[in-house]
Amino acid sequence: MVLKGRGLFSHGVSERFTTFLSNIRLTDAQKADGATKRESVCSALNWKYYSSTSGTNNSFYVGSWGKLTRIRPPRDVDVLFKLPNSVYERFQGKTGNKQSQLLQEVKNVLVSSFPKTDIRGDGPVVLVPFQSYAVELLPAFVLNSGQYWIPITASGGSYKTFDPDAEIKHINNSNGKTNNNTLDLVRMLKCWQAHCSVPLKSFYLELLAVKFLDQWEHAGKSKTYYDWMARDFFAWLVNQAWGTLYVPGTWESLSLRDAWKSKAQSAYERAAKATQNEADNLPYTAGEDWQKIFGTDIPLT
Repeated sequence: MVLKGRGLFSHGVSERFTTFLSNIRLTDAQKADGATKRESVCSALNWKYYSSTSGTNNSFYVGSWGKLTRIRPPRDVDVLFKLPNSVYERFQGKTGNKQSQLLQEVKNVLVSSFPKTDIRGDGPVVLVPFQSYAVELLPAFVLNSGQYWIPITASGGSYKTFDPDAEIKHINNSNGKTNNNTLDLVRMLKCWQAHCSVPLKSFYLELLAVKFLDQWEHAGKSKTYYDWMARDFFAWLVNQAWGTLYVPGTWESLSLRDAWKSKAQSAYERAAKATQNEADNLPYTAGEDWQKIFGTDIPLT
């Protein structure tokens, strides 16, 4: 059965993108490894700040692990750790850059537990670079609103409001409305980002994917439309240069600038060729075009 609006070979498109998305999903072993690294870091902090050996209490995944936009090869495991309010009060009594001193204390706790690991404080996170995964540990204080304060060390130090629940809800709401298109598109875009060295942060790609799908006429359709989704996203993205994105929950404005525009234009041109080659029953040629955008995780046929 041929779907209305698609060519005879749309089934091949569905198979190609199904395989692609399967190839970039974390394996169960990789997920378990990331969880183990998170638990080892958080157990050290729980012992210091709560006299507990739990590897999960007072912490949760944020970033790609919290939003399930993670892909392989594995990237960092982003974890928020909730510090007691008493720690905030203690550091408020100090002089100088309080936030830098806070990160230094958290770093030193972890150095004591992992003396052979090159742990670094890189505000607002403490980076713990294990061999298989780096854990990006984000120390935070819970606000009455349910949001968090995270330490910013630049310009003498300050706290910044962070709303991970709002960010996760933003992705999940879009994904629910689009039949999983949102998570699939974000994961694909992260492959483009890595393969083509695109100077756009993953967080920006998440916000852009949601914004695009909010107005794309085929949102919610199956993987037989994913060649069109990629092509139409890149065409749309080119026109977002110097636009503004807003962070869910805090509504901080983020300027897109245009350093990535030429990469988006090239991706659009290649995706347009690939889509036409799919329609012309030239799957291998289409695969060559797709691999120029996404790398070898997307199959040639």
